[in-house]
Amino acid sequence: MEIELADAVAAVRDELLEAAARGAGENLQFKVGPVEMEFAVEVRVDAKAKAGFKAWVVTAGAEGTAARGRTHKVKLTLTPQNADGTDLMVHGDSNSDEGPGDLDEVVKD
Repeated sequence: MEIELADAVAAVRDELLEAAARGAGENLQFKVGPVEMEFAVEVRVDAKAKAGFKAWVVTAGAEGTAARGRTHKVKLTLTPQNADGTDLMVHGDSNSDEGPGDLDEVVKD
């Protein structure tokens, strides 16, 4: 599966906006700080792109098959803000017993 670097960053932005929307009106607030993202990317020539190339995120399964000389590590640090320049806040209810559930399958070392 091929994912453009811009799409990967957009997915993180969408998730942060969803988290903020879910917590609207709740008591507990979290200020979103810098978000660090690290990707293995493959740069390919693209005649349609203005810059002449595009960066594609290499998925875990495909990373081993990509030629070493063609993959690069890219680390981005983004600081999410609202359109007016204020900090993005993610809210939660401090009195809620609900949580995300069992994360054993999601979080793997």
